[in-house]
Amino acid sequence: MAQDIFERLKKDHDQHRALLADIFAADRQVEQRERLFERFKIEVTAHAAAEEETLYATMLAREELRHDAVHSVAEHKEIGDLLQDIASTDIRADDWRANFQKLADRYIHHIDEEESDMFPAAAEGLSDAKIAELKALFEKRKPAEIERAREGADEGDERD
Repeated sequence: MAQDIFERLKKDHDQHRALLADIFAADRQVEQRERLFERFKIEVTAHAAAEEETLYATMLAREELRHDAVHSVAEHKEIGDLLQDIASTDIRADDWRANFQKLADRYIHHIDEEESDMFPAAAEGLSDAKIAELKALFEKRKPAEIERAREGADEGDERD
């Protein structure tokens, strides 16, 4: 079977884990760390938006998965807020690394929870056709969301 929505999302998660490791490894190389952080911020922001518009939207329509979807959307908001806070902090500041560590820990918790709990639960009851449709929708949405993230379309979003 071709890569499905869950494998596709996990592929992004693996790229995000690698970016986190690269950011920590570039600790003394300020310019490289800035570039990597900006890439991470754009990638995670776009991934979250496309994931919400595809998989989470489907989960919200299923009563038994609604709680998980709402929980994950709230975690996306929390991670987005942390990203914005860190982006507004001087990367040379003493507390930048500690704040970034907090974000990294929170993000790893989120994606581990998705992969171990939420994805298997969401996969139950979805047809192969629906899983393929969700992957196609994700692939269509993500490039547009990358552009939105590059433009800072969601910066300053005051929703709670």
